[in-house]
Amino acid sequence: MAKPKRVYQSWKGNNKFLLDGRLIFGPDAKSLIITFTLILVPVVIFCVFVASNLAHKFTAGSIGYAILVLAVVFTIYVLFLLLSTSTKDPGIVPRNSHPPEEVSGYDSSASIDVGKPLPRTKEIIVNGLPVRVKYCETCMLYRPPRCSHCSVCNNCVERFDHHCPWVGQCIGKRNYRCFFLFVSSTALLCVYVFSMSALYLKLLVDDYGTVWKAVKVSPASVALMAYCFVSLWFVGGLTGFHLYLISRNQTTYENFRHRGLRGDNRINVYYRGCMNSFVEVFCSKIEPSKNNFRGYVHEGASKTSKGGNIQVTEVDISDEDRRVKVEDDLEIGDDLMKISQRRNSQDIGDIRGRGSDRSPISRSELDFGFGLESQFSSRSESRHSGW
Repeated sequence: MAKPKRVYQSWKGNNKFLLDGRLIFGPDAKSLIITFTLILVPVVIFCVFVASNLAHKFTAGSIGYAILVLAVVFTIYVLFLLLSTSTKDPGIVPRNSHPPEEVSGYDSSASIDVGKPLPRTKEIIVNGLPVRVKYCETCMLYRPPRCSHCSVCNNCVERFDHHCPWVGQCIGKRNYRCFFLFVSSTALLCVYVFSMSALYLKLLVDDYGTVWKAVKVSPASVALMAYCFVSLWFVGGLTGFHLYLISRNQTTYENFRHRGLRGDNRINVYYRGCMNSFVEVFCSKIEPSKNNFRGYVHEGASKTSKGGNIQVTEVDISDEDRRVKVEDDLEIGDDLMKISQRRNSQDIGDIRGRGSDRSPISRSELDFGFGLESQFSSRSESRHSGW
């Protein structure tokens, strides 16, 4: 009898796993090597050519050694945050093995003869206001509010912020805090190395009389100052941008998605005040992962939520043919007309919960909240305005 596969071995996304599914990475996990190098190499140069020499410049030797120890400890902390961000489940929503069987507001009993596809969007109420959520063809579920499908990892991620190539992972609900702490701590590390290098260069100028002689004695100090200055524009600017997003309880995806579409009058149904937004990010408990990557795959076992809103399932490999069809749909592109025609012709007998005569909601109607995701393709926008 064949040994049953674990969930991570049958995973449909593009993720990479280590230590028997204990660590989950994005498909571009190799970029971590570059990020590690960009952090570690400058710190090693700083410790060897600057911090160690500063230890002999101060009368009280403990001060000089404290500069060296602080640089090492702070760097370890930054690298730990990097690994925590890259190896953690960002909030992946488990896929369904088949489309939802029941959809609120739609008569599934009438779908047997009509043969209409599932509605591409539906409305739910968030904080007393309607929010439109979309149906994901790949994951076969209605995405929760603020959830989006990452094209790189090929997963639906809760509170999707963006996919970061520098950490090789999606940034979402479960690893956003680690990501922000990593970026802000890296910015502080740049400030620290820049300041200590400038201090050492000043002490050399006092000893040799001119800047040129000081530079010749310690060219590493000048190189580190230049490197940290350039890096600070990146990580420092990113820190400031995410502080702004946190204060507005907004994600990067939401900010860029809605920028310039309807001005600043757009209602954010998730905003509950600046202080509450910071408390939510830094003080709230991180929810456990909805995926047991080390669990075993059960043939034919699936659990689908009846509301069709949030689908929580065990990975099912019994419907492999259907999964292939869904993945083939992705290769067609963003032309939803082709996908709809294909599914009507090939899967008319498989999809349940269809049959509503309700027409899609047009984009001319007022959108509420930032829980609505859309494709950036102008062709999809123009032909299928209800998605």
